Order: sequence, then structure tokens, then C-alpha cells
Amino acid sequence: MSWTEAARARIDRARLRELVCGLVAIPSPTGDEAPLARHAAAELAAAGLRAGTLDMDDRQASAWARLPGAGHGPDLLLYAPVDTLTAGRADADVPWIGPELRPDTRPEPAVHGDLVTGLGAGNPKGHAACVIAAAEAIAAAGVPLAGDLLVGLGAGGMPTNALALDGDPRRHTGQGAGCSFLLEQGLWADHAVIAKPGWTVSHEEVGLAWFEVTVHGTHTYVGSRHRLPYRNAIVDAGRVAAALDGWFAEFADRHTAGTVAPQGVVAAIEGGWMRMAAVTPAACRLRCDLRLPPDLSPMQAKREFAQAIDAIAKETGADLDWDMVLAIPGTRTDPADPVVTATVAAWEEAAGAAFAPVTGNSGATDANILRARGVPTVRVGMPKVRTDALTPDPSADFQMGMNTVDLTEMERLTRLLVRVAVDVIGVTDAR
Repeated sequence: MSWTEAARARIDRARLRELVCGLVAIPSPTGDEAPLARHAAAELAAAGLRAGTLDMDDRQASAWARLPGAGHGPDLLLYAPVDTLTAGRADADVPWIGPELRPDTRPEPAVHGDLVTGLGAGNPKGHAACVIAAAEAIAAAGVPLAGDLLVGLGAGGMPTNALALDGDPRRHTGQGAGCSFLLEQGLWADHAVIAKPGWTVSHEEVGLAWFEVTVHGTHTYVGSRHRLPYRNAIVDAGRVAAALDGWFAEFADRHTAGTVAPQGVVAAIEGGWMRMAAVTPAACRLRCDLRLPPDLSPMQAKREFAQAIDAIAKETGADLDWDMVLAIPGTRTDPADPVVTATVAAWEEAAGAAFAPVTGNSGATDANILRARGVPTVRVGMPKVRTDALTPDPSADFQMGMNTVDLTEMERLTRLLVRVAVDVIGVTDAR
């Protein structure tokens, strides 16, 4: 504990503010993280770690760092993604994010006392800043680590396919692409901690499967609706979407167990010509995200979805077909693994209370990529910030929560990460 406290003494709130503001100020939509990765690697190198970037192409890169230990203890990876859920550009986000970009949805940091706002300030950049600060503090204290401390700041951590920005021809930039590539290129460890929102310790989480449903109809003209065969694919798709929404709730009830309650949504609809409202399309597509508990494989989920969609087709009379277009299994780490027990102990110290797991979780992260590759991984993070002091609009709660971070909570999480790192890796000469 003396080495832990020596490192914690190097944690500085002003430095945390500087780190998160620096990360927020550099746009990093999924697929365009290279400038931010270079910035983060420079910060880590300035702290005395071996650091660099792992480029996936000329626009996408992850940052990595290593603080070598004596070589006779386990290696630990502190990990956080760095890409933002939205792009921070009106041409990409509006109107789906809202009628306009609010200040917090732009890559422009703003300080409000102990709160910092700006695109991704809470998720993921505030957590990435804590990972950097923890590594800096351990390096500055000269902790004689028994194993290596690794830092991974991964590109492509958001649940998205490639953004159609600036004529981008790439197709594979999200869904954990950066995390997977870091592992392939040797940033491997015995254990990992992923810093993502939620003031709890999670050893398991949901995966996800995406399904695309195509509802067929008749391509016809409004002026002849009453004279020609008429079947509106958009109207039928609405009925299918409503029925799926009800089935998702039933699915969640059946598969809620442990700490997870896997949810599902119909997330997007595509059909028809916005330029030509006089005609109906012959097809309308729906895109769904179904979260998967750790004990349900994507193929088992596919079969459940097949039964549900067959019943919905009969109920609604819709002519449809469908396919599974993405699958990432849910994962679990043994709760007795040293990285889990160490994180629980650090959480209890920070909270001043016995640990009780938060249940009903349905969020997926790159922890699934790490665990699926055989790296025992635990998730820990900061609680959601109350944003009612910044905006009276309750509809802004989701985005404001993503885009706001509390420096007090950043300091607490950084102190926790320091203890976990020292406890898991060990030291060569305890004093």
C-alpha cells in the first residue's frame, strides 16, 4: 500500500482536467482517431513510458504504452476506447441527434467548475484520461513493478460500422476493430481492466447481434392507388417494427440473469425516395440490435429471432425476409480471477462500502473482444453525471451524460486504477 499511496500522491486534479480537455478538443469519430492517438501517445511518452501508435490505415490508429516491470509478475493492460458515438459534425449527426448540435455535442471542451463538457467528455474520453493519469502516476512514483503495465487506447470501440463521411470507402472501422488489432500486434497481457461508464465492477456483459429485416410491398403511384394492386412496404414495416419491439421485451425477461438484462431495439428504417413522395417502394428495411447474454450464442439467438419473425410475419401478414448481419458474443470472466477480486477490493476502499453488483446491464464494450481472445477482463468506471444543473431539458439526458465528466469522479477512478495495477502486477521490493 505504501507504493500505491506514493503513486496516488502524483494524481493531480488540474492534470486530469488538462488531459480530458486535450482529448475532447481532438475530434475522433469512429474511423478517424489517428490525430487523437498521436496526442495520447505523446502524453504517455512524456511521462516516461514506451509509447506509440498502431496505425490501421492513414486515418485510424490506436495508442499504446508500456511501463516495463521486472518480468516476474503478471502483465496488466489498462484499456479504454477513444472514439465518440457521434461525429460532432452537423452533416453527419443532424437531424438524428436533434435539430442542431448543442455545445456538448461538439469537440469543444468547456469547464464548469468540477464538470467538463464536450463531445465524449464522459464516455469515452474521461475514462481514457483516467487510464493515462494512472499510468503517469505509477511511472512518476517509480513503483518497482514485478510485471509490465500496459496502456491501450483503442480506435473503433463504438458499436458502429463505417461512417459515410468525406467519401470514406472503408467498411470495417468499429465494433472493436482497434482493440482486436492491438492484441494481434502483441499488446497482450495476463489481465485487463477496461474503463467505461458505471460505478460498479463488472465481470460479465452482453454481446450483440444485428438483424436486417426487409419487408416487401408494391412499387406503385399514389394517383393509381385505388386502381392498381397496392401493398405499402412502409406501412407493413411499421407493423413489424411494433411487433418486434414487444418481442424484445419478452426476450429480455427470459434471458435476464446474473448482472445482465439483454435488451433489443429497432434502430433504423430505410425505404422509399425522399425526393419523390408520389410513389411507394417495393421494399423497406429495418435494422435491429439484439443484446446477447454470455450464455446465449449468436446462433442460438438467431434461431430465437427466426421463430419470432416467423410468428410476426403470420400475425401481420407481412411479406418479409431477414438475415443476421453482425454478431459479437457476450462474455464472462471468472469472478475469482485476481483482476476481478483486486478491482472489487479497490472499489470497496473507494466507496467505503461492501460491494454489491449492479444488475440489469445491457451495455457492450471492448471487454468482449479482450475476453474472447482469452484475456481475463474486468470493467469499472465512473457514475453518470447529473446534468440537470447544466440543462433543464430531460430529453438531453443521454447525450449530456455521454458528454459530461466530473473531475471528482475522475480522481476517484484514477486512484482506484492505481491500486488495481499495483495489486495485480505486484512490486519487487515492498517497503
